[in-house]
Amino acid sequence: MTPGLGRPRGMSARLKLTLSYAGFLMVAGMLLLLVVWAFLLRYVPPDAAALPDGFMPGRDDLVRAFRPAALWALVFLLLLGLVGGWLLAGRMLSPLTRITQAARAAGAGALSTRVALEGPQDEFRELADSFDAMLAQLEAHVSEQQRFAANASHELRTPLAITRAQLDVARKDPDCDSAELVARLTAVNDRAIELTEALLLLSRSGQRSFTHERVDLSLLAEEATETLLPLAEQHGVTLVAVGEAAHAAGSPALLLQVTMNLVHNAIVHNLSAGGAVWVTTSTAPEAAELTVTSTGAALDPATVATLTEPFQRGAERRRTERPGVGLGLAIVQSIVRAHDGELTLTPLEPGGLRVSVRLPVAR
Repeated sequence: MTPGLGRPRGMSARLKLTLSYAGFLMVAGMLLLLVVWAFLLRYVPPDAAALPDGFMPGRDDLVRAFRPAALWALVFLLLLGLVGGWLLAGRMLSPLTRITQAARAAGAGALSTRVALEGPQDEFRELADSFDAMLAQLEAHVSEQQRFAANASHELRTPLAITRAQLDVARKDPDCDSAELVARLTAVNDRAIELTEALLLLSRSGQRSFTHERVDLSLLAEEATETLLPLAEQHGVTLVAVGEAAHAAGSPALLLQVTMNLVHNAIVHNLSAGGAVWVTTSTAPEAAELTVTSTGAALDPATVATLTEPFQRGAERRRTERPGVGLGLAIVQSIVRAHDGELTLTPLEPGGLRVSVRLPVAR
């Protein structure tokens, strides 16, 4: 339902301001006339007097002469208040008109519209700048969602296309090994399920619908390393977790997912057997920090800057037959933002990557 539909239309803000200006001017004029009456006319005798050198009018004479002039003065003030108030109100409300036009254009889909209000910094300029900042964030968010939806559709279409191709081949080959076909379809189905679950987690992690608790990042690091130790041994990677207790405020389940994703990526993206992954925790006056440092190939800083985008896998670092769905760091970024934290990726010399997560400390 359109906002405001069905409401009775009232006076515009410009008309209200105009009437207010005119009413204030009329009140000020009448007060001035009352002051003249109270402080001047009361000292004049009520009757006219004949003086040796001329005629002196009385109070009644002055009132009869002053009344028409006062009425015309009030009429002039009323017209001046209406016309001047209308023009002045229109000039003062012109920034609101520009903001309304920009809002309507954005509502119609033109998110690139900006108010771009000129002039000194006042309440209207502050409102326009805040509205422009909101439109910029909304445009970036919608663009990111559209890009994410396109990538997700492409990624989800791939396992379905593979499944159809394998079924077509099996249909045309009467001697097809059914056990091998089932194994291949199972692998493709597992990947589709993994991708779907990752997409759901990425969608939910940015909604901030979780309870903040006191979480020790060092315990999460220990749990993640113990869980992924068999994977590290399988890849010939040394996995070490050290550090002090670091208490952050957030969701234990989501922060464990962050730690698991970072450690898993560090293991499977090592360059060769004999690499190492270090998981450390530390605390500062205003932040708790989790750092995952891994060996590996030398990385281009421009490539590192894109690794937190969905479906960016960093193919030059991958050495696993099952590369994953490309959402690990995107999920980490979303969860960290939902916790008002900061995620930093730093390429190392001569190779490897350091990933740091800074979260608000638990009070």
